[in-house]
This record gives sequence, structure tokens and C-alpha cells, in this order.
Amino acid sequence: MDYSHPVPSDLTPEEKSELHTISMHKKTLMEDIQELKMKIEEVISEIEDFEQSQENKNVERGKQLSAGKKKFNMDPKQMSMYIQILKAFVELHEFTDLSLVQALRQFLWSFRLPGEAQKIDRMMETFASRYCRCNPNVFQSTDTCYILSFAIIMLNTSLHNPSVKDKPGLDRFISMNRGINNGEDLPHDLLHKLFESIRNEPFKIPEDDGNDITHTFFNPEREGWLLKLGGRVKTWKRRWFILTDSCLYYFEYTTDKEPRGIIPLENLCVKEVEDPRKSHCLELFNPNSRGQKIKACKTETDGRVVLSKHQSYKISAATAEEREQWIKSIRASITKDPFYDLVSTRKRKVITSVTSE
Repeated sequence: MDYSHPVPSDLTPEEKSELHTISMHKKTLMEDIQELKMKIEEVISEIEDFEQSQENKNVERGKQLSAGKKKFNMDPKQMSMYIQILKAFVELHEFTDLSLVQALRQFLWSFRLPGEAQKIDRMMETFASRYCRCNPNVFQSTDTCYILSFAIIMLNTSLHNPSVKDKPGLDRFISMNRGINNGEDLPHDLLHKLFESIRNEPFKIPEDDGNDITHTFFNPEREGWLLKLGGRVKTWKRRWFILTDSCLYYFEYTTDKEPRGIIPLENLCVKEVEDPRKSHCLELFNPNSRGQKIKACKTETDGRVVLSKHQSYKISAATAEEREQWIKSIRASITKDPFYDLVSTRKRKVITSVTSE
């Protein structure tokens, strides 16, 4: 590039020399500017390549998380048997620099928490371990994170479930978490922030993404495929059952948004029964109103919601063990929450380890 210009003829030799010097400086400066532009373009290109690479990694990570979520939601009973899969699934979550409430929101949004206590314990233990690895200076042990996580989940239920009339305050939340940090109390400011976060915004549950299980029953006590005997037409049909909130819901498919039927368990009993056509049967019935229809409802194929025709519900499980588990869960569903037993067990562990030192 030529940066020279014609020199006026009426200039003195000194002025011509000075003009020449200025012209040379300008030429050097323009060359430096051009070189700088090229370097800037190279840096911008490198940044764009890096951002694209990170975006590709995030997309791939999202696909992995979605695949893991789908596998957990499609068959949590089967997937819970594979501890390595559970750990790999939790490792896909990045909890660094997140508060415990923020991490729980992300974790509980990513899949449907099962109802059985053993599965809950395993999943929350893995969550607590992952959170503590991502945030090594927050809690003294994974037990502390585990107990506090359950306390937050229970606080969410107590504050935002309309059926809970006695809403806990900050003082009660602090009191229930005393001594869980290896015998010491957690900072008041930390508990206050966690409490306010839950009070201001309840946990959300996964919604339909078009591919995964879409019914929004959070933390069921039990779920699985069972056979149900029809009330009016005595045929056995396979249904997906979910036990939660003292009700038994059944669906035609696991992907259905709405249940085909709802059986409130209030005033009902459950027992083993024999049937000539099906094995491993149980029966739901009202012990005080034999012969009367149970107060339940179902959705007809045309979308109408109608009252049940059942005087009792006869249900068949795949095995005797499965029937026993369903009967146990149904009997306990109204009065027992597995969270409390899990937290009590872990608190005893913390207290015992501190006092034995």
C-alpha cells in the first residue's frame, strides 16, 4: 500500500524533510494498524471456534442428560438396580457455585423421583456426594448435605401443599437442622437464605417434552404395571398405577398426561384375595359399606369423567412379592412418609459418629 503523497514545490528543504518524516511515520502506523486488525480477526475467529466447541459440548451433554432422564423415567425400578448408571447420570449435573436449593431444583427437575425409600436413599446419597464434590467447602460431610436436602424437600411440601395448614416458620426450619453439621449447627444466614428461596418459589416438576413420561406425579410412593378387573365389563386390563397423596391413579400408558381413573384410599382397606383366572390378586374395599360403590372416578373414551361402577377393586400383580409390596405401600400411604424415616436414620448416624469420637 502506497502512503506517499506529492510534495508541494514551494516548501523549504527543512519542511520537505519534516513532511517526509511524518509520511514515513504514517506509513509505519498504518502498517501496524493493519497487522493489529489481522490479529484481532484471528482472536475473534479463535473465540468463535471455542464458543462453537463449547456449544457443541453443551448440546451433547444435554442429549446425554435427556437420555439418562428418559431411562430413569421410563423404568426407575429397573434402572435403580444399576448403581453405575445412577452415578453417571448424576455426574452429568454441574452444581459448582450453586446453592443447595438451586442444585436441588436442577436435580429434581431432571427426572421423576421414585417413591420407594431405598431408591430415594440411593439417589439422594449420590446427589449429596456430587454436590459436595462440586462445592467442597460448604458442608463438613455428605451426611449433612443429605439431611439438609431432605429438610428442604419437606419444607417445600409443608409451605406449598394446600392440605398442610400448619406452615413452618424459619425458627422451626432452623431447629429441625440443629447439630447436623457433624454435631455443629449450620450458619444461620445459610439456613435463612435456603428457607427464603423455597418460600418464595416452590420446586417445579418436569413437564411434557414430547418424548418422556409426562404425568406430573412428584415423589410417588409406588408405581408400576398391574392388571385391573373392570367394574361393569369383567375383563382384565393392564394399567400403569401410581400411588401418591393417599390416592391410587391408573393410566392406560405411562406417557398419558391424565389418569384414566382415580381411587381415593380414604376409608378403604386392602387385602390379599384369590381369583380363579389371575394369580397374586389384592382387593381394595370399604369395610364399613360392603355392597356400595366406592367413591372413585374414571375417564371414558369420549373424555367424560364418570363415577366408578366398582363395589371393590380387584388388582393382579406379576408376583406374590410384588403384591405384598403394593399392599404394604397402600396401607402405609396415608400415614407414613418415607422421607422422615430416611432423615431420622441419617441423623442418628451423624450423632453416633460425633459422640463416639
